[in-house]
Amino acid sequence: MTRIATRPCSFHTSEMLRQDGVHPVLARLYASRGLTDARELSSELGALMAPGGLLHIDVAAVFLADAIAAGKKMVIVADYDCDGATACATAMRGLRAMGATVDYIVPNRFEYGYGLTPEIVALTAREKAPDIIITVDNGIASIDGVLEANRRGIEVVVTDHHLPADTLPAARVIVNPNQPECGFPSKHLAGVGVVFYVLLALRAEMRRRGIFDAQSQPKLDSLLDLVALGTVADVVRLDPNNRILVAQGIKRMRAGRMHAGVAALFRVAGRESRSASPFDLGFALGPRLNAAGRLDDMSLGIECLVTDDEGRAWAIAQQLNEINLRRREIEAEMQDAALLHLDDYQPAASSTISVFDAGWHQGVIGIVASRLKEKFFRPTITFAPGADGWIKGSGRSIPGFHLRDALDLVSKRAPSLIDKFGGHAMAAGLTIRADAFDAFSSAFEEVGRAWLSAAQLERVIETDGPLEDAYYTTQFIDLVDGQVWGQGFAPPVFCDEFRVISQRILKERHLKLLLERNGQRYDAIWFGHTASLGERARVAFRLDANEYNGVTKVQLMVEHAEAA
Repeated sequence: MTRIATRPCSFHTSEMLRQDGVHPVLARLYASRGLTDARELSSELGALMAPGGLLHIDVAAVFLADAIAAGKKMVIVADYDCDGATACATAMRGLRAMGATVDYIVPNRFEYGYGLTPEIVALTAREKAPDIIITVDNGIASIDGVLEANRRGIEVVVTDHHLPADTLPAARVIVNPNQPECGFPSKHLAGVGVVFYVLLALRAEMRRRGIFDAQSQPKLDSLLDLVALGTVADVVRLDPNNRILVAQGIKRMRAGRMHAGVAALFRVAGRESRSASPFDLGFALGPRLNAAGRLDDMSLGIECLVTDDEGRAWAIAQQLNEINLRRREIEAEMQDAALLHLDDYQPAASSTISVFDAGWHQGVIGIVASRLKEKFFRPTITFAPGADGWIKGSGRSIPGFHLRDALDLVSKRAPSLIDKFGGHAMAAGLTIRADAFDAFSSAFEEVGRAWLSAAQLERVIETDGPLEDAYYTTQFIDLVDGQVWGQGFAPPVFCDEFRVISQRILKERHLKLLLERNGQRYDAIWFGHTASLGERARVAFRLDANEYNGVTKVQLMVEHAEAA
């Protein structure tokens, strides 16, 4: 069941923002998204929160500065997704610019598991012989791995943003805005954002030591294209701090000042960097990097981001594109299989979904979970075979259901059910025995029934209400596209009543419409929907500039429609 609702908006706040010079429609949009002060709209680097607020970041800066001075060898252990790849590339570039001897390792996720496992420590020690391991976008749950590193005399710096368990690893230093007692106001930094902050603190420490001055210090803002890409692709909340990081990264992309690998990813995805948007990062570049970690070896994605050779970056980007095409094929097959498994599924009678298929690929289950969650609007966990009777699950959630906390509750109620788990509110992963699947499904459903009300299980399309006639223009679309929208700061969706002049099915999959309002007619398209509308319809839509034969016209992208 889907319904359209209008976001509440404070008229008082909207008026205050207008008086500060904000465009009247943008003022309304910002007010309905919780902004109260025009200063929160700043995208200048000077408005970024200071690194000092992050617990232990000064300790990390001193430790790393000492290690660089002593010529110690550092190895970065990264996660397997786009956030992990960009965090690794950011750390590699930033640390090298400050004189560090640094390398990285990305073991096969299917062989060595997630995070800093004892097996990964052993492999790193054997192949790289580091003095120090630095984790990026992982490590907060790696209790056994850190112990193994300590046993081998390797010191560990954990940089992560995932939620910690009750016990923290015994690392030399941990920087994570979500660890206990960290008062940093932005809890939504991505893994790449945490690493960027560590580099800022390290550079400040090296300035204090007289190693750099304001002129000779490395220009860390050159890393912001990587920071923006990882932040958007990891779907973290775009709070004011993250919006600054993303806005600055996109500004660099639009100006053509980006790393060779990022430029190559734009080109291979057929997107224009000069009009880069968060949508491009989340849906064009991010998936091509993620595909490497899902199906192959994420070192390919990292190599794309650390090379300065444009030819090599382009060759790798083409490889990543091929892997992504393969990932899409596998995903389509898995999705068809999932829908067969759920043939008898009754959403009205269930609060959650758990699905296992012995033929599924571990690297793609997260995407399938995401698609099923979108289709049924239920917290969903999909499982694929692991090794020796284990199965690995990847989950995606809906608003109001904290997935990691739900898994934590399941593990507390039935301590032997889950081997290990981790993640955050909207996404999490876990490992269970194959023969425990039914018991887990029941336990997970029990939590869902306790935590989710009927209202929460109803999909709500939140809109910004009607749009004045004067703003159905390409100029207004350009203004909107110039802002940074994303997770927790949703792009505008307007809603109004239209007369349906004509409708036809396009390519057997989409509904093409001609809509009329106040004497003005607009082309509209509703992707993935074929059921016809009545004579009058209430339509929730996004504005899009559609170029055809050299003419650009306003088109409405329908999110949902219902009889008026």
